[in-house]
Amino acid sequence: MALALGACATPPAPPPEIREGKIEQINSATIPNEQHLGVGAILGGVGGAAIGSLFGGGTGRDVAIAIGSIGGAIAGSQIQKHYDKPQPGQQVIVRLTSGVLVVVTQPVDPSLRVGQEVFVEGAGQGARVIPRQ
Repeated sequence: MALALGACATPPAPPPEIREGKIEQINSATIPNEQHLGVGAILGGVGGAAIGSLFGGGTGRDVAIAIGSIGGAIAGSQIQKHYDKPQPGQQVIVRLTSGVLVVVTQPVDPSLRVGQEVFVEGAGQGARVIPRQ
């Protein structure tokens, strides 16, 4: 029984990927704010549908709900775009000890400078350049 349960156990997660290198270049960049993606449209659509349900009766009411939800979704999306501003960031180009160039876009870290020895932690959108202590 223990052998059968052991075969079903989930293997431990691999440790985060950490690579070493040296910063070759740092450029200014902007990071889009995707924190509230679609929330304005959803809330606007629900609100518009609720307001539309107050008008008419029968088929007319259904049309008012549909128009209200579409109009509310468009208005909510536009309002959200006004408030969700991109944040300043930096594009850090690192030459790893293996010779490979890695480009990481991340929030501004004023402690980073060209020529500095660093670690590149993680991969993909979650990658970060960290000063080597």
